[in-house]
Amino acid sequence: MNFFIKFFHVILWQPLFNLLILFYLYIPGQSLGAAIIVLTLLIRVILYPIQDKATKSQLALQSLQPKLKKIQKEYKNDREAQARAVMQLYKTEKINPLSSLLVFFIQLPVLIVLYRMFWQGIQIENFQYLYSFIPQPEVINSMFLGMDLNEPSVVLAVLAGIAFFFQAKISAPKMENKNPDSNKAMFGQIFQKQMVYVFPIFLGFILTKLPAALGLYLFVSGVFTAIQQYFVKKKSKPKENV
Repeated sequence: MNFFIKFFHVILWQPLFNLLILFYLYIPGQSLGAAIIVLTLLIRVILYPIQDKATKSQLALQSLQPKLKKIQKEYKNDREAQARAVMQLYKTEKINPLSSLLVFFIQLPVLIVLYRMFWQGIQIENFQYLYSFIPQPEVINSMFLGMDLNEPSVVLAVLAGIAFFFQAKISAPKMENKNPDSNKAMFGQIFQKQMVYVFPIFLGFILTKLPAALGLYLFVSGVFTAIQQYFVKKKSKPKENV
């Protein structure tokens, strides 16, 4: 267990911590908030190709709904044959239905690292983990736009919740109400509404108890992802109408 903790620390926590301090030192004004924003944008740019592929895969899955319903109707009494036909369809269309989960599991360790980094504020004791080529700051100014990023902020919690609402709203597929498939259609609609409305509220509530630095990261990350999904979806519309 200690091996994995140390591996996690060296591979993720230490590089991100060093990048944060580096940005803090060299961004004019030495603003922790600005450093977090730049670090967040860097992380999102690195993850951009994966997120882009996941968004396109999600849109492709939405366009396959008529074919999937046809398969479900054709093999409604044979679950195994239905599963094989669905997987063959994914293979033919070159779609990975698990791509969204891949993005989530890649981002989760980063979020855990940032939570660990911010939940007690930037501690001077952690400066021992700075690389030799990065100067050690005398003090970290945690104030940003009148907020102490080491303390919870209702404003940033609400903003992060709003950002994730728009992200979920943009990425959510349009639900067809024509001839719904009883319980399955109802369950799908309920789950979608929970993702669009309930999760952002839950996220905002949780962030009111956590340092504002984490809320700032999630707000910037949510805005970036929402904009990315919007343009990918807009670009794909002409193809859907062909």
